[in-house]
Amino acid sequence: MKSTYKPTIGLEVHVELRTNSKMFCSCPNDPNEKRPNQNICPTCMGHPGTLPVANEEAIKKVIKTGFALNCEIATESKFDRKNYFYPDIPKGYQISQYDMPLCGKGFLEINGRKIGITRIHLEEDTGSSLHPEGADYSLVNYNRAGVPLMELVTEPDITSGKEASDFAKELQLIFKYLGVSDADMEKGLMRVEVNISVSKTKKLGTKVEIKNLNSFKVVEKSIDFEIARQTELLESGGDGSPVGLRPRVVQETRGWNDEEEETFSQREKESAHDYRYFPEPDLPPLHFDHEYLQKIKGEVPELPQHKRLRFAKEYGLEESQIEVFVANKDLSEYFEKVASEGQEKSLYKLAANYLISDVQGLLGNTEFVEETFKITPENFAEFIAMIHKGDINSKTAKMVLLEMFNTGVDSSHIVESNNWGQMKDDGQLEAVVKKVIDANPKVVADYKAGNANVLQFLAGQVMKETRGTANPQKVQELLKKFL
Repeated sequence: MKSTYKPTIGLEVHVELRTNSKMFCSCPNDPNEKRPNQNICPTCMGHPGTLPVANEEAIKKVIKTGFALNCEIATESKFDRKNYFYPDIPKGYQISQYDMPLCGKGFLEINGRKIGITRIHLEEDTGSSLHPEGADYSLVNYNRAGVPLMELVTEPDITSGKEASDFAKELQLIFKYLGVSDADMEKGLMRVEVNISVSKTKKLGTKVEIKNLNSFKVVEKSIDFEIARQTELLESGGDGSPVGLRPRVVQETRGWNDEEEETFSQREKESAHDYRYFPEPDLPPLHFDHEYLQKIKGEVPELPQHKRLRFAKEYGLEESQIEVFVANKDLSEYFEKVASEGQEKSLYKLAANYLISDVQGLLGNTEFVEETFKITPENFAEFIAMIHKGDINSKTAKMVLLEMFNTGVDSSHIVESNNWGQMKDDGQLEAVVKKVIDANPKVVADYKAGNANVLQFLAGQVMKETRGTANPQKVQELLKKFL
């Protein structure tokens, strides 16, 4: 029987911004620093007598993100102190934003549905705790403490784990297009937290938060698990009755166990008043005039959804091809340079196929970067034109592309120096076909006896004799003719 419980889901997405220095001091913002406690100073460690200075580049990047996500941009904002103690908060409080965030209401459209955005604000990240296996102590690395951290909070508009995952994936793409963050979830540069409740009525159920989810797959799995867990509790009578009488859904923070593929309780959830927010006394309020904000708005580039629509209209590519290009900004820019070389529209799909299948295959797990790619767009366009005109066949094209990939030499020189050009002399090809037929009387007899499959063997022999330069379709035609 189908469950009548409906989930209500909102996300909190934390993203470390790509800046040279930390949020309130000049320490390097370097997520690749492996040595603990290298990028620290008295300011980000909260020593007495130190004063924070706000990083303007981080503020600009949050505003830029707000414009990209259709948000209301504040002209007046401020920072606040969020008071709570954990060992990885060196000051004993976090500088964040409470009632005057940089960005207000906005939205992002996913699969035809608008997911509302409540706010985007700026704060400083915490350090990271390390728990050595088997030890009775923990260690703290403060390199991350004070790194500019953007937090995006959605409206409770999400209805499934799949939709939450799709939303987070699109956000990651947008962050990369804007250049505000690398948003690498494996490195912890983007972290997702889920707020979820289930209910049969319009009255919302008890909200549970799932913290620090570090992959899109885990976002989807944790939500699906939590929907099932809460539904089962409510079905068994866990409707808020006193603890001890029967199980119930409680407002709490839960984590995700990847091995067991289930959420687990961590602590009861704090309310906003528990943090005792008040305006940060060491930082002045922020004021933005129209000209300042418009300049930032002008820096917003073409975003993924616009690129999808344009690539479909301008190049007539298939949806699967477009998604590859949208996900790989450098590869898409390279493709557009190839397409601009006076190519006919009929060649766009061919160029896309070779870039997505063959070039990506040669790169393996290495991401495409034009600066390190030896083939110029002009040479790649020439290579595609040679295939289209029939100067080289598909088998030869793979050999030519490999040579281009390794050396950067243009395709026409490679074909000419190796004599790989496709054989266009029908008389010469006919002679080779007859030679192969004469050399394989038993195979010919098998073919004439009704075994049509042996034709492929004969075609292979012709291609071998011509060193792959014959047109495969022409070879088949001539074999059938002379047989």
